Amino acid sequence: MLRSVCKSKISRATVTRKDLHYDGSITLDRALMEAAKILPYERVQVLNVNNGERFETYALVATEKDAVICLNGPAARLGEIGDIVTIISYALLEEDACQGWKPTIVEVDGKNRVVKTTG
Repeated sequence: MLRSVCKSKISRATVTRKDLHYDGSITLDRALMEAAKILPYERVQVLNVNNGERFETYALVATEKDAVICLNGPAARLGEIGDIVTIISYALLEEDACQGWKPTIVEVDGKNRVVKTTG
């Protein structure tokens, strides 16, 4: 049996941009994606601490190095610049691989810079 488990999480990041007229997704700073082991186009769940919204989309890599967290397309209606979000990716593991499993947790500061990574 396969179980869906948290693979990685970027905890309490700050939304820096919105682009309603982009097709969709969430754009993330490359350093955050690498720290959280999230690949381009990987499915992620976004949890907005400010308004309680939860949605799924896919991650894109930001071209600039400015700690960007940008809600694109319809997701831009689910948050505001300055909102705090948690971004989670999941993996399917065989039941026996779940024993002792630990996800990668990335903690960031108020400017979306990695301050601590565990797992």
